[in-house]
Amino acid sequence: MKAVVFNRKSHPDKLVFCDIDKPVPKDKEVLIKIHAVSLNAADYRSMKMGLIPESKIFGADISGKVESVGKHISLFKPGDEVLGDLASCGFGGLAEYVTAPEKALVIKPNKISFEEAAALPMAATTAFQALRDKGNIQKGHKVLIVGSAGGVGTFAVQLAKYFEAEVTGVCSSKNIQQTLSLGADYVIDYTKENLIKTKNRYHIILGINGNYPLLSYKRILTSNGTYVMIGGSFSQIFKSLLFGWLLSFGSKKMKSLAAKSNSNDLELLTQLLEKGIIKAVIDRRYSLDKAADAMNYLKQGHSTGKVLINIEPK
Repeated sequence: MKAVVFNRKSHPDKLVFCDIDKPVPKDKEVLIKIHAVSLNAADYRSMKMGLIPESKIFGADISGKVESVGKHISLFKPGDEVLGDLASCGFGGLAEYVTAPEKALVIKPNKISFEEAAALPMAATTAFQALRDKGNIQKGHKVLIVGSAGGVGTFAVQLAKYFEAEVTGVCSSKNIQQTLSLGADYVIDYTKENLIKTKNRYHIILGINGNYPLLSYKRILTSNGTYVMIGGSFSQIFKSLLFGWLLSFGSKKMKSLAAKSNSNDLELLTQLLEKGIIKAVIDRRYSLDKAADAMNYLKQGHSTGKVLINIEPK
């Protein structure tokens, strides 16, 4: 099969499009013929940190069709259309086929496309768990989403509105209309307005992109507000992990999220997508042989939605 394999010696991208053996599912695995895969920050950050999958194939968010199943699989059968997040079970999505445990997968409804399905898992789950689990979001909460235009941010805006919150997105001028179209009540253009000088106060702040000081985030929280670090620059992630606990003394909390694959959450998010309550925003599409270009584009940090790899079915 065709796959994009990490090769440390390959320059400049270390991602090589090549032929490798098609995987064979174990007793508790499903073999999936992949139709689409989306890239996430987890892909390029893992690569940069040297956290390479055993298969040397990145790509966690996949959609496709079940080709065969192991003898201990009960939830799926050949022909089922599925989607899933493979981050906790070895990645492997940048290929024509991948094996995965059934706990990583859910059924793809007919109403949503393979592209929409592949765009959903990690980004939407991250936004959902940040708002619900870390932020304890409630109806009427004021939510600030710093980095509202990217993969996680576009889902965070929509999910915060699903929870009936008041949403303010932070993005550049070119992404204002997109953020408003997703349901945001207000938008702060960071190229024209200094966020840290705002007089507004927020119950929840999601730090997805940007590099504002933690103390500035803490200042614009309500008295019992919560800041949740999801992404941002490496320096900001490091500072949040190192100093967040120290800044959490008192009623304002500074938290970090490491989203975890959860089939129940993914089932719910898939239902919201099917019903049109949320939608996948797709920025760019690439073919599998152009995966290195797609990864380089995503690393620049300016994507307006999800970056997709389409794998032509044969």
